[in-house]
Parts: sequence; C-alpha cells; structure tokens
Amino acid sequence: MELDKALSKLFLPNNDSWLKHANPWSVWSRFATLPFIVLSIWSRVWIGWYCLIPISILIFWVWINPTLFSKPKHFDSWGAKAVLGERLFMNRKEVPIPKGYSQVIAILNVLQSCGGIILIYGIWSLDLATTLHGIAYVYLTKMWFLDRMVWLYESSNSA
Repeated sequence: MELDKALSKLFLPNNDSWLKHANPWSVWSRFATLPFIVLSIWSRVWIGWYCLIPISILIFWVWINPTLFSKPKHFDSWGAKAVLGERLFMNRKEVPIPKGYSQVIAILNVLQSCGGIILIYGIWSLDLATTLHGIAYVYLTKMWFLDRMVWLYESSNSA
C-alpha cells in the first residue's frame, strides 16, 4: 500500500468520513492547523517535553476533525470539490484517472515534500525565517495540489 493511501485510511477511514470532511468547516479548520503544530513543536524551547501536550491535541484534532462535521448539503464549494477530487485520486488504482493528471500531481507532491523538508529544518534549527519560508512553501504547494484535485473532480463529473 502506498504511503498516501495508508495515511488516508488512518485519517479518513471510510466513505462517510470523506463526505463529512467535504464540509467546508472541516476542510478549512483542518487546513488552518499547520501554524499551530509548528508553534507547538517550537514551544519545546520554552516548555520542554510539555510541548507534547499541544502536539498531541493537534494531532488528535487532525484525526477527529472529519467526524465532527456533518455532510454538506451541496458539494459545489471549492473545498468540497478538493476533498472529493482527492478521494478520486486515492482510488486511482480501482478507477483510473485521466492521463496527464498523475504527472502534475506527482510533481506537486514532490514540491510539498520539499516544503516540508524546509519547514522541518527551520523548526529543528530554530530559524524563524526558514520556518516561515517552509510554512509558506507547504501552504502554496498544498493549495496548488488542492486546486488540481478540484480540476480532477470537475473533469471526472463532466465526462
């Protein structure tokens, strides 16, 4: 099983959780978590091992988030389409996606990983500029990735 599919199963284990996560409140409240995770990890400087408390709470939040919201009445918001497109992408082995999408998505995943490495280095070295650069890089590439998921969802529904 690929890493993306394994993580998907961990955080969105079934069809119902995917549909609930398509609720814009779920999408955006989960999306906004990264700076708080970064701050919690950075807080190791100030509070030592107690930083594990907010880190644990935030990881729990990311895990439980899709179950806390109801399924949206409509799936026409940008966030809902991004989630449903990502679901299509995760199921690409069972239902192939159109040619050309996989390559763009793979490039964006590499770029997100590069941003993650920059972010991790910034946090590890306590370099504020590098950390902020990493956060910006991760967010920009994630938004681009989500936009491509909307593109995938819309193209699969128009066919």
